[in-house]
Amino acid sequence: MNKIRTIIIDDERSSREELKRALKKYVDIEVIGEAQHATEAKEQIEAKHPDLIFLDIHMPEQSGFELLESLDVVPAVIFTTAFDQYAVQAFEINALDYLMKPIREERFDKAIERIRTKQADPPQQLFIKDGEKCFFVKLQSISLIESLGNYSRLYFEGKKAMLKRSLSKWEELLDAAIFFRINRTQLINIHHIREVQSSETGRFKINLTTGEWLEVSDRQSVKFRNLNSNKPK
Repeated sequence: MNKIRTIIIDDERSSREELKRALKKYVDIEVIGEAQHATEAKEQIEAKHPDLIFLDIHMPEQSGFELLESLDVVPAVIFTTAFDQYAVQAFEINALDYLMKPIREERFDKAIERIRTKQADPPQQLFIKDGEKCFFVKLQSISLIESLGNYSRLYFEGKKAMLKRSLSKWEELLDAAIFFRINRTQLINIHHIREVQSSETGRFKINLTTGEWLEVSDRQSVKFRNLNSNKPK
């Protein structure tokens, strides 16, 4: 049996202990660490690469949301909170898992069952809080990333959202075999290409599955041609 490696993040020790006690009955959940604030949590997540984190929303210095936004790739998350009925509604709308404190056993069982289902095919994902909206975004669902200075706009599943991350940073993080920079301001997921057209000058235009036609720069057109010519037939 593959264990679901888990880190508990909460500034209250009593809440961490409550979660550890509740998790003892689930033989497929392995608690590999705990943290009482965002800085400690980020260090543990980046060092241990958990499958799942239990995350308190309200913590001193940095909130749970801010922690998730700081991560390059986000594991599965179950939020825990004693506050914010409005936040809970937002979670439900955006299909995020949450537990209200004090945690009810039947609600805990349901959250664990959801995680077990997700872990059968765990996606690489990131977290975006854009205004009042919260999104878990699967990397493979992103069709286009546009540069807006130190920010970027992501297009995914018919939605778009802003994130404080430069296009150069995205290039460092993402798989270069899947995400290709077509010009100075745009990065595309090649799995979302519907059609490619070439002009007499050798420049390409790319039509994405979302309908947009995008221009590839002269320099990147050469790279795109070489990328595709090197693919196995």
